Amino acid sequence: MASQTYKCHFCDQCNGTGCIGEMPGMGGFNDSINFQLNCAAWNELSTDYDGPLARIRLAPITGAVENIGYGDEIQYYRDMISACHNAGVLLSIGDGCPDIKLQAGIQAVKDLQGPKAAVFIKPYPDDVFLERMSWASDIAEAIGIDIDSYNIVTMRNLVHLERKTASALKALKKAAGVPFIMKGVFTRQDLELAREVHPDVIVVSNHGGRVENRIGSTARFLQEHAAELKNCCGELWVDGGIRTRQDIQTASSFGVSQVLVGRPFITALCRSGAAGVARVAANLK
Repeated sequence: MASQTYKCHFCDQCNGTGCIGEMPGMGGFNDSINFQLNCAAWNELSTDYDGPLARIRLAPITGAVENIGYGDEIQYYRDMISACHNAGVLLSIGDGCPDIKLQAGIQAVKDLQGPKAAVFIKPYPDDVFLERMSWASDIAEAIGIDIDSYNIVTMRNLVHLERKTASALKALKKAAGVPFIMKGVFTRQDLELAREVHPDVIVVSNHGGRVENRIGSTARFLQEHAAELKNCCGELWVDGGIRTRQDIQTASSFGVSQVLVGRPFITALCRSGAAGVARVAANLK
């Protein structure tokens, strides 16, 4: 495997202050402001809750070489998918450019010989989206569209990402054949779009604070719009800044059935391998 120089600084608290300005890397846009707000808001909204807890799912993560410093994209996916599956964490994969970023994830899930994953695809032109959806058909328990990745200007120009209309999303939902997920709901416009499409799952997300967007946290957006969101979908998930079991309790109190966790699993894998991922998962449950 290629040599690895990890870009994570292994901070005592993963809250967006240790990697400011580091993109590619583990940071976020605008000096990691939304990354920091995501983490802080869960503490501010912390609440007692004794109902069923949301399940934990690996957030869709690609670009392991340029963003994490992993030596090889394929090996990263093998390591992360295997470690999360063994730790009892639900799986997701994402995509990107070049195609290996999606194909490596698909193969890593196939290698498990049975489990499936939520597959998140960027808003390509419809024919490209459908092609990528077909690549993942054997391992997809759900198909998601990462609507906020349209805001990644460099990728938008490189692979012609589109701002999808409600009618286009409805057509993709019909074609999916499995539950259809809208990920990246974080603005009033997104909420209006979700109301028209009525996806099976809505993921409140600002891409971990990595994508240029309005300033704010996913926890606050969830707090303000949970009732509306639940009327627009079958299930409500959230992504961004989840660090503790208490954070998951707070998310669950708003009606969230699954939380997506990314950076804590990345840090654990890079620092301690599969054993580290298992410890993080155990502490969150």
